[in-house]
Amino acid sequence: MAIGKQRKRIGEILVDSGLITNAKLEQAIEEGKRTGLRLGNVLVDSGYVSEEDISRALSEQFKMPYVLLSNVIIDPDLIKLIPEVIARKHKIIPITIEEDRLVVATFDPLNVFAMDDIRKVSGKDVKPVVCSENSIQQAIDQHYSVKGDIDDIVMKLDTADIDLMTDEEDVPEVLEKIAGETPIIKIVNMIIFQAIRDKASDIHIEPQEDVLRVRMRIDGILHEISKLPRRIHPAILSRIKILGNLDIAEKRISQDGRFQMQVGTSDVDIRLSTLPTIFGEKAVMRILDKSTMMLNISDLGIEEESKNTIVNMVQKPYGMVLITGPTGSGKTTTVYTVLNKINSLSKNIVTVEDPVEYQLNIINQVQVNPKVGVTFADSLRTILRQDPDIIMIGEIRDKETAEIAINAALTGHLVISTLHTNDAAGTISRLLDMEIEPFLISSSIICVVGQRLIRKICNSCKVPFTPDNLLLRNLGIPPGSPVPTLYKGEGCKNCRDTGYKGRVGIYEVLSINDAVRHEILQRADSSTIRTAAMQKGFRSLRDAGVAKVLEGVTTMEEVMQATQEQV
Repeated sequence: MAIGKQRKRIGEILVDSGLITNAKLEQAIEEGKRTGLRLGNVLVDSGYVSEEDISRALSEQFKMPYVLLSNVIIDPDLIKLIPEVIARKHKIIPITIEEDRLVVATFDPLNVFAMDDIRKVSGKDVKPVVCSENSIQQAIDQHYSVKGDIDDIVMKLDTADIDLMTDEEDVPEVLEKIAGETPIIKIVNMIIFQAIRDKASDIHIEPQEDVLRVRMRIDGILHEISKLPRRIHPAILSRIKILGNLDIAEKRISQDGRFQMQVGTSDVDIRLSTLPTIFGEKAVMRILDKSTMMLNISDLGIEEESKNTIVNMVQKPYGMVLITGPTGSGKTTTVYTVLNKINSLSKNIVTVEDPVEYQLNIINQVQVNPKVGVTFADSLRTILRQDPDIIMIGEIRDKETAEIAINAALTGHLVISTLHTNDAAGTISRLLDMEIEPFLISSSIICVVGQRLIRKICNSCKVPFTPDNLLLRNLGIPPGSPVPTLYKGEGCKNCRDTGYKGRVGIYEVLSINDAVRHEILQRADSSTIRTAAMQKGFRSLRDAGVAKVLEGVTTMEEVMQATQEQV
């Protein structure tokens, strides 16, 4: 590896960063000459800096990325590319693949012999990144000492003698020690890796009387992934709570936390929630994979006419656009995608969220924190003094927030928010229930988008079939009309024999026209509002779902489960 003539010395970097003084540097240099040790080793042994400080300095010196290995989950298949003897010899471990190059973590960027060996055994070009020697050693012990899947690791636990005695479960020191054991770390990492690989949205760690059950929500459906021995529950929960920076000794009350992991090239945010149950603490981890976030409105699967309506509405200078649906219907994804569509340096866009799930460039995002008095309503009052053009409210939950949002929409701001309702028309009834006056609703809201997520037919086992009369009737196809060819999934290993793989959104877009506005002022129910909208071309969620069925994207069974026929 060629060394540039102008490259700063590591000692200079440490001095410039304020980690050591010139006097300490001179002492370390003299000690290195006397003992033959590298400068970095002398500085660490003397207690002047940490290994991480040296690694960060090396990263700057050689213009290489720095990686914190404790936040990286490594694909077990990557470990197979480098034999353990080579990994331990050079203290190098593979972490991901970028553009067909094997990215390896090293503490010594100048070790060209190591890079040559890795290149030979892996058959791939190598890209080194820098991290501390100790963290590499721990990663090697973790990934090479324990091999195989979760069941194999559990077998290893049987011989590792890390049983927890009942009277030890309340001792934080014991819990923390066992949670730091390599097999426990490996189990937790493999659970998270499998969830991200299978595109799960949530991981459930559930203690039962005899087992510790692991379930994952994939495409909206919970699947049991593994049953672990009940005895390792305290260790598994402690490891998860340590990651989330929670109190491992507190088991009587619920706790919420958050942590980040790197899996391959993906940065993944994980929201953690614990809940005391009769058999012990249950943990749920919500996975927020930034690499899968759709920020192009064309990728949402909205029908062209509805998409154009939404785009037109969010480009208006003022008014309120509401994205509605139940929990897990994809509202957040839609909101972020819409914000990305209208994001611009010429606009001041401010959000108030609970929590901030994805960070967006240019946009000013505010995190709600009720513990210190930062609520939706309080944040909105402050935001209105910040010269905003567009305001995004994570969720309208109460009358106070709704009133401030509506006032903002009536005074020259575009407001985008979400609301939990069953459909678009039901949004009006929900706001009336919050005691918002009808004239305020009709004057401020310009568009309501209702949505659901439905499963897509698996492309690997997708087969055509001819629908029967009942299915044709559900599709709204009159007798005697040409019979369309529909599709279904037979079930295969790629879709866990469900016949479905992935999800797509279906949408209904309610524009607040004069007819709808008249019904709102009359305090009409959602059915009457829907009827008035349909006379102007409104298409319901069921209509959008049927269109997906006829396109061969999903099945009528899936649509009927996610929507209800309007009468």
